[in-house]
Amino acid sequence: MIEFLRQTTFSVNEVIAKAWHITKHHYFSLALLCFLMFATLSFSSLLAIFLKDINQFLNVALFLVFISTYLLCALSLFKFIFHLLDHEAEELSLAETLPTKKQMINFLIASFYFTLCVLGVYMVVALLVFPFIYTGINFQLLTNLAISVGLGAIFITWLRISFFPFFIIDKNEQPFKSLKLSLAITKGNFFKILLLLFILGFFQVMYLVLNYFQLTVIATFVNILSSFIIIPLSSVALTVAYRKMTDEYKGDQEPEILANII
Repeated sequence: MIEFLRQTTFSVNEVIAKAWHITKHHYFSLALLCFLMFATLSFSSLLAIFLKDINQFLNVALFLVFISTYLLCALSLFKFIFHLLDHEAEELSLAETLPTKKQMINFLIASFYFTLCVLGVYMVVALLVFPFIYTGINFQLLTNLAISVGLGAIFITWLRISFFPFFIIDKNEQPFKSLKLSLAITKGNFFKILLLLFILGFFQVMYLVLNYFQLTVIATFVNILSSFIIIPLSSVALTVAYRKMTDEYKGDQEPEILANII
């Protein structure tokens, strides 16, 4: 029986170096897909402001159109990166990176399961904290503690199962199995993924700090750098990290949930 083990790991330096190589040589294609995602969100926000008092049915219809377009661009981006990882020398048009209808449906179903998992974890934390109400501990203190622990549990859960889209695009896995596989490959790799996210998110944190201290010009420059360089690089880096974590897996057996939680 082949299992996902803690040896299934990756080097953060290698991931960033590989991601930078791909981003540098295919920047404009990657940036175009990222820009389409940004433009879709921005345009939908503007329309929501102008049409909010006109027709609710139209708002809902436009919301569905824009969210579908955004997801289509996001999945196309991942599919394009996988092509670059596997066949970098071969030419590929952006139209060929469009996900299939089955992949889109599986992604939407998996996203629903993903939401249920996150909410379920928070409810479990709330249930565990509830009995302490009768111990005489200050209610406000207990509430703040429950919220903090709950948010921490949500973040950990989000990070552990957030690689599910890669399995759907890369291996055409079923929705629930993609969540289980994400949970499995991140076992033992949590802190490396956290470090990778910290490095990739450094410029965004810097922007928030500079903006807080009202250093507007520098903050704007950092935000532009983050938008045009870091976002495409981050998408590639996470895809590379996923591929490295799955390299060790040679079987096709579904991993068990409880065996891969810790």
